Amino acid sequence: MSISAELVKALREKTGVGFMECKRALEEANGDLESAVTILRKKGFSAGAKKPDARPRKGLIAHMCTTGKSA
Repeated sequence: MSISAELVKALREKTGVGFMECKRALEEANGDLESAVTILRKKGFSAGAKKPDARPRKGLIAHMCTTGKSA
């Protein structure tokens, strides 16, 4: 069965799992999105497992104000 890129994209957005893992799960589930989610959970992938943390880890933000000017 041929799996469309749109279906893989929908599964990736729902679970946060990588492209190839989503494609394999959809092939195993014969294109059924809900079954693919179940398969990914059984394999140990949870929703958002590969999404990076949005918090900045390191860095410095500085702002300097002078008379009437900002830098």
